[in-house]
Amino acid sequence: MAAFNLRGLLVLASCTSLTGLLPPKAPLVPRCSMPMALAPSPEPAEAFDELASLFEEPAAEADASAAHAEAAEEPASTRRKSRRKKAMIAVVGRPNVGKSTIANRLTQNFHEGGLVFNEAGVTRDRTYGEGFWGGHEFTVVDTGGIVFDDKEGEVFLPQIRQQAMLGIAEASSVLLVVDGQTGKTVLDEQISAFLRRQKVPVVLAVNKCESTVDGAMQAADFWSLGLGNPFPVSGLHGTGMGDVMDELIKPLPPPPEEGEGYDDATDELRVALLGRPNVGKSSLLNKLTGTERSIVSDEAGTTRDAIDQTVYNHGTKFTFVDTAGVRRAAKVRKGIEELMVRRSLKAGKRSDVCLLVIDATEGVSEQESRLARFIVESGRACVVLINKWDLVPNKDDALYRTSKKYLQKRLPQIAWAKSLYVSAKTGLRTSDVFDACREAAAQHRRRVSTAVMNEILEDGVRWQKPPATSTGRQGNIYYCAQVAKQPPTIAIFCNDPELFTGTYRRYLESHFRKALSFEGSPIRLLWRGRPRREVAPGAKSAKLD
Repeated sequence: MAAFNLRGLLVLASCTSLTGLLPPKAPLVPRCSMPMALAPSPEPAEAFDELASLFEEPAAEADASAAHAEAAEEPASTRRKSRRKKAMIAVVGRPNVGKSTIANRLTQNFHEGGLVFNEAGVTRDRTYGEGFWGGHEFTVVDTGGIVFDDKEGEVFLPQIRQQAMLGIAEASSVLLVVDGQTGKTVLDEQISAFLRRQKVPVVLAVNKCESTVDGAMQAADFWSLGLGNPFPVSGLHGTGMGDVMDELIKPLPPPPEEGEGYDDATDELRVALLGRPNVGKSSLLNKLTGTERSIVSDEAGTTRDAIDQTVYNHGTKFTFVDTAGVRRAAKVRKGIEELMVRRSLKAGKRSDVCLLVIDATEGVSEQESRLARFIVESGRACVVLINKWDLVPNKDDALYRTSKKYLQKRLPQIAWAKSLYVSAKTGLRTSDVFDACREAAAQHRRRVSTAVMNEILEDGVRWQKPPATSTGRQGNIYYCAQVAKQPPTIAIFCNDPELFTGTYRRYLESHFRKALSFEGSPIRLLWRGRPRREVAPGAKSAKLD
């Protein structure tokens, strides 16, 4: 990953033992560790020239190469159609001026938009959302706070700055957000000087101007930034945002003609990466999408918000969502980490397929078991990714079979999920993730006819009859039918659901799975009893007479 104002950045690897998925007597192979050295930051004027040179020509070359690779990967029938990408609006500024609040206001997505918390440096990666105004559909890019002078101990400042500059490079219009209550700062002037050197149009929004009386006076202080009319706005209440939106859409291309779309993907899948902190989720996202989409570091908890990136593979639109690492509930701190965990779980519920990422050098912990139960309860398709497989020594067929049995034993809830042994660092088998997700989603959306279902049910009951109670009551099954999909849901109609024990219910679920597979997808069995007939009081008295 290219980083700005950063020279001599070395990879920091912690020494961990290769345990968990290895045999009990496997030798411990330590991983190397090297110190990380940060070079002193150059002056802001030098940083401007360096950033501008890195994002003028290479950005166009990268877009051309990406478009060429995308066109070569898709079928000829898909390439003949024109694919139009939505224009992008980048929201930038120094830390803690309300950029995420403004971005959520632009997308009108306050519950699932950018993470908002009263703390500087909450947003680190780029987060995307969809907006609409004046007939224009566009993508809003929320970025982290830009700081040109690196501070000792602030490890993520160069990476956050790089993510913000990437957002500016791909934007059709930039919204610079400043704090009207704090007033103009030196950092605001530095960012404005950098943006004036760029070719992209810039709109200046003075946030936190809730007062209609003092708002204009607060905004007047920012005329000296040289970016034109400063608009007093309130991201919290939405005051003045209409004028800002009108200004932002002026440089955007005209809306598409009738019948013309923005993309022609034949199918769309939303895939969430779930796992404990520091298992390699962000590295996998970057490898799968072929971009430096997420910040990667050896420090646990680097990713804070749900980061999504779209990639096309053989006519299918994959939207991968990188989530924050989920720790045990007892270790989750109140505040920003609690919001991070909630966002991660919500992203998992909204996805079509969940990729459960496990560190091959550490094995399966109790937290992976909890996440597996969460995936089953949410009814999501699942693929298990054992990452960092390149660090496991002496790999052979025996070790592979042993690790497969180990996974089935430690994660019985998702024994039906396909497992892939991958390496985000070397790219080992990462290309197989697309096919695995596609197959799991197909099983998740599968529907089976009622006739086939009842043949399988009849065969299962013939092999093992329902149990009887101590009083002689026998459970009777009449018929079944698939009543829903995503996940496949089977309703079984019987005389009394209470007569069927958990053991027999698991037997029938296993029987359906053996006959129909449903690999990669959970299935649900709904037991429906026959309603008891009630005798009217008048009819009973007539019989007695």
